[in-house]
Amino acid sequence: MQKNHSIGRFAPSPSGDLHFGSLIAALGSYLQARAQHGQWRVRIEDLDPPREVAGAADNILFTLEHYGLNWDGQILYQSQRHDAYHAALEWLHQQDLCYYCTCSRHRILQLGGFYDGHCRERDRGSSNAALRFRQLDPQYSFHDKLQGELQVAAELAEEDFIIHRRDGLFAYNLAVVIDDHFQGITEIVRGADLITPTVRQIALYRQLQAPIPDYIHLPLAIGSNGHKLSKQNHAPALSSGDPRPVLIAALDFLNQTRPEHWQDLSLSALLNWAITHWQLANVPHQQAISLP
Repeated sequence: MQKNHSIGRFAPSPSGDLHFGSLIAALGSYLQARAQHGQWRVRIEDLDPPREVAGAADNILFTLEHYGLNWDGQILYQSQRHDAYHAALEWLHQQDLCYYCTCSRHRILQLGGFYDGHCRERDRGSSNAALRFRQLDPQYSFHDKLQGELQVAAELAEEDFIIHRRDGLFAYNLAVVIDDHFQGITEIVRGADLITPTVRQIALYRQLQAPIPDYIHLPLAIGSNGHKLSKQNHAPALSSGDPRPVLIAALDFLNQTRPEHWQDLSLSALLNWAITHWQLANVPHQQAISLP
C-alpha cells in the first residue's frame, strides 16, 4: 500500500545531552522527512528512570531548537503512555502471544546469551517474572532503504524477547512499536546500532496487525577510541555556540553536498538548502564511519 505522506521522527532517551552521533540521526531523519514535504516528530523515550539524567529531556529539546531542527505537533513522552502499553500487553495476553518467564539473566548467559523458551509452556505466574513475546512468525531479514537487504542471526530472530521487564518497566521493543504506530510514523531513520532489534519490532507489528514502517539505518560515528559516539561512552555534548559549522560537519559525514559560501547563510537558509539538496543515495552504506 502506497503511503500518502511521510512522517518521520527522532526519539532520544533523556540519559544525557545530545552529541554529534545524536545529531547525525536527528539531522538525517529531519532531512529525509522534510525533503519529502513530510512531518517530523520528536518523542522522548523516558521509559527507564534509573538511566535518566535530571534536566536532560529539556536540554535535548533546547538543543534541537538551537540547531534549527523544529518539530511538528506536540512532544510525546513515553512516561505518559503507560496505559497504552498496558492495553497492548492485555491484548497480547488475550491472543496468547506472550507469557511469563522467571529465568534469570545468569541462566540465559550460560546458554550463550539467547533465551531457549524454557518457560514457554510452563504457565508461570506474574510474580517476579518478565513477560516475553511468543515468537510465532520470526523475521530473519528486512529491506533497509539505505543498507539494502539486512539479515540477522536465526537465534536472535527466533528468540522470545522481553516486552515487560521483571522490575515492572516496559521494554523498548514494545514501547517503540506502540508509539510509532500511534504517531503514524511511516519511515524510521535511526542509527545502525538499532538494526538488530528491527526484526523483533517487525514481528511485533505483524502480530499486532499494524502497518510496518520503512526503515533507514544511518552509519554510526566512531570516535578516536574506536567506540561509537554515545552517552554511555561519554561523548561530548553538542556545542551551544554557532550551530552552522557542526551542521556542515554532519552533512559532510552523511556525504551531502554543502553550499559553497555557507558562512554567509543564516541557520534557516542553511537547513533549507540542505533539505532541497538532500540525497539519501549519497549517504554511505557502511554501518560505521570513523571520525577524522
